[in-house]
Amino acid sequence: MKRSTTLVGLVAVGALTLSACGTDDNTGTAQSRGNDIDCATGDLRGAGSTFQKNIVSEWIKDYTGACTGATVDYQGIGSGAGIKQFGSGTVDFAGTDSTMKDDEQADADKRCKSPAWHLPVSAGGIAIAYQLEGVDELHLSPATLAGIFQGTVKSWDDAAVKADNPDAELPNVAITAVHREDSSGTTSVFSKFLAKTAGAAWKLGEGKELSWPGSVQGAKGSDGVTQAVLAADGGITYTEVSYADNAGLSSVKVKNGAGEFVGPEAEAVSTALGGATLPATGNDLTVDYDFANTTPGAYPITAVTYEIVCSKGDPAKQALLASFLGYAVDDGQDAAEDNGYAPLPGAMTDRVKAALKAMA
Repeated sequence: MKRSTTLVGLVAVGALTLSACGTDDNTGTAQSRGNDIDCATGDLRGAGSTFQKNIVSEWIKDYTGACTGATVDYQGIGSGAGIKQFGSGTVDFAGTDSTMKDDEQADADKRCKSPAWHLPVSAGGIAIAYQLEGVDELHLSPATLAGIFQGTVKSWDDAAVKADNPDAELPNVAITAVHREDSSGTTSVFSKFLAKTAGAAWKLGEGKELSWPGSVQGAKGSDGVTQAVLAADGGITYTEVSYADNAGLSSVKVKNGAGEFVGPEAEAVSTALGGATLPATGNDLTVDYDFANTTPGAYPITAVTYEIVCSKGDPAKQALLASFLGYAVDDGQDAAEDNGYAPLPGAMTDRVKAALKAMA
C-alpha cells in the first residue's frame, strides 16, 4: 500500500487503541475483489461530520467504482445530527469529529444492542480561514482568536492583532467572525483548543454547540461558514482545510505550544499527531490529543475524524462496513493530501483494521 511522505513523523505514534459497533439491517455479502479492494455488496447509509465529507466522497467514488455491487451514501449534516441519526437507527454509520457524550453513547449502544465504537478514519487541520484584502499572511495567537470569536476584538487593526503581526499593514476593517450554528464536531474541536490554550481569555467553554455572542454571525455547515466569509471583506471562520482551499480563502498561521506560527499544511498536522495516543486495549479508538503540543512544526488545531459503527449487527451489513472502511484506512489514505487532509499514522490504521476484523 502506498503511503505519503507526511507519515514519516507519525510512525512513532506507538500503541494506539480502538473499539467498534455494528448495525442490523441490510442484504449483501462479502464477495469478489475489485482493483485490489476486498469488495462486499449491499447498501450503506452514513451521515454526520461535514469536516470529513470531502474525503468520504472520494472514498465512495473509488470504492463503488471498483465494487459495483455496493452503494454507499454519506450526507454531511454535522456531527451532532449524524450521531443522533445513528442512535435512532436512521443511518448505518455516523461521521463525527468529537467523541460521543455519555447520553449519545448510551443511545448508540442501545441501538446496536452491543457497544458502539469510534473508528478514526482521517485527520486534518481546522483552518482559521479569512478574507482580508491586502493581507496575504496573518498570524494569530489563541488569546487573540478567543477575542475575535467572542466579539471583543472587533477590528483588524486592533492592538491584539497588531501584536501578533508587528510587520503587517493591517487595515481599519471590521471583523466579521462566523461560527457554525449547527451541532458541530468542528466547533467542539475548535472550542477545546481555545479552552486548553487561551486560558481565561476564552469564556464560552467547549462543545458541539456554544452560546455565541450576538455579534458573531452563524452559518450552517462547513460550506455555509466559508460562503459567509466570502460574502464580505474582513470575514473569518474555522473550517476543515479543504473547504477553505476550495473557496480560495487564506488560512491563518496559528501560534502553537512551541511559540511558532504554523499553517494547517498536511505535514504540520502529521507532526501534531505524532503525540496522539489511543487506549491501550480494546476497539473503541478514541484519540487523546494535546492541543498545547510543544513539538516544533506542529499545527495546533488538529482533529481526528471518526466513523461510529456497531461492534455487532447483521452479518451482511457488517461485512460491507468492514470492507468500505477497510479501504478507507488503507489505500484510501492516499487521497488525503490532495483533498486537504493528512494520512493517519500507520499504528493507528493497524488498530482500526484489527477492530474491523473484530466486527461481527
